Amino acid sequence: MFKPDPRKSYMMPAHFGPRPFSPKSSGWYRDVTSMTVPFLTDPEKLAAYLPAPYEVADDAVVTVTYACNRQVDWLAGHGYNLVAVSAAVVFRGEQETMAGTYTLVMWENLADPILTGRELQGIPKIYADIQDHSVIDGHWHASASHFGHKILDIAVSGLREPTPQEVEAYTEASAGRDNPMAWRFFPGIGGFGPGLSETTTFPSETILTETLVGHGQVDWQQLSWEQNPTQFHIVNALADLPVLGWLPAIVARGSTNLVVPERLPRTIR
Repeated sequence: MFKPDPRKSYMMPAHFGPRPFSPKSSGWYRDVTSMTVPFLTDPEKLAAYLPAPYEVADDAVVTVTYACNRQVDWLAGHGYNLVAVSAAVVFRGEQETMAGTYTLVMWENLADPILTGRELQGIPKIYADIQDHSVIDGHWHASASHFGHKILDIAVSGLREPTPQEVEAYTEASAGRDNPMAWRFFPGIGGFGPGLSETTTFPSETILTETLVGHGQVDWQQLSWEQNPTQFHIVNALADLPVLGWLPAIVARGSTNLVVPERLPRTIR
């Protein structure tokens, strides 16, 4: 009869044994190309999607990020794409207070990181078709869709190198706010009743080899139940967030490590 070892890590279906590890595996994503497009929105409307004890930060900033992840160590060199939407927040718990970003949703085009991120880190990941980005005459573009219907387009153009003043301002604004957070919620069996509810943080480290700034834009589609029966309410809610002003967009290349020994994913209270 199968009995789990409490000293090892398991994921469903756990009866086949603990999660496999290789000496070649690590948390490093060796080749990451990203497009980041932030905008200011209405704080009251954004607050409607933040569970307590998260609060909207002084500046109600929503950030849409596309990432093309290649040479992922824990996937034996395979890769995948993602589109994430996050909000600038402050977590005010009973034991901790921290500023950072709250992940509203993260679409990915591969089941393995979706399941791992949901179960082990509490990141609200769901599936979408996300093709590799395109670059035409300096215009960067990516999109996501599901059931054959477009979810959003993300674009960045007018790219240039940031000025020293912009780099200094970004560094100062980011100081002490490198805290990605989420809500790990799993309902009871059948979808109702008591389940699991935890607030989490999942730090990482990024090494950039190239950074450019430009003008970004995100265009959302309004979808019906028939077009996207499991996600249309998410897409429409994000599409309804007003854009009060676009902030400088960023295109970056580099690498990211999701396993930082001194800052491992954990529950925050």
